[in-house]
Amino acid sequence: MSEQLDHTSHQSRGVKFPLSIFIHDLKSPFNMGGIFRLADALGVESLLLSGETPKPPNRKVAKTARSTEKFVNALAVEDPVKSILSLKEDGYTIIALELCDNSEPLDTLVLPNNAKICLILGEESFGVNQELLDLADMICHIPMQGQNSSMNVVSACAIATYSLINKIGK
Repeated sequence: MSEQLDHTSHQSRGVKFPLSIFIHDLKSPFNMGGIFRLADALGVESLLLSGETPKPPNRKVAKTARSTEKFVNALAVEDPVKSILSLKEDGYTIIALELCDNSEPLDTLVLPNNAKICLILGEESFGVNQELLDLADMICHIPMQGQNSSMNVVSACAIATYSLINKIGK
């Protein structure tokens, strides 16, 4: 019989993967808090927050982040284009998570060896803006099986982050 452990039993592994998440114009502080939680849980290197994305300190972000906003490296970005170009110069492969006419299914995406990744997320209703899409080295989407063509940005971020981390680790 298994015994469920409580939160005090958890010990951080302290692993960080070469994956940053660039979030532009995400308006919901609750979604932003969820992204902080998953970034902490999955060992994301950093969060880059631009545009109208809520930035700590923010009471609503903190509510859903459950203190992870204190541990995750998060940087406010003034100029998203300049920031993405700088990441490219630093050797990051820029991947936008968006459904486009030329996007690849996430599960078939092939990454360069020893890749450092920056995953771009956009506003939930309108997606990644065209200027940032044009800067992406790759655009991928999560294949959807149901009637709806999208899902909550936190859920999509979790799926994409987990998938990319597993590809980086191989």
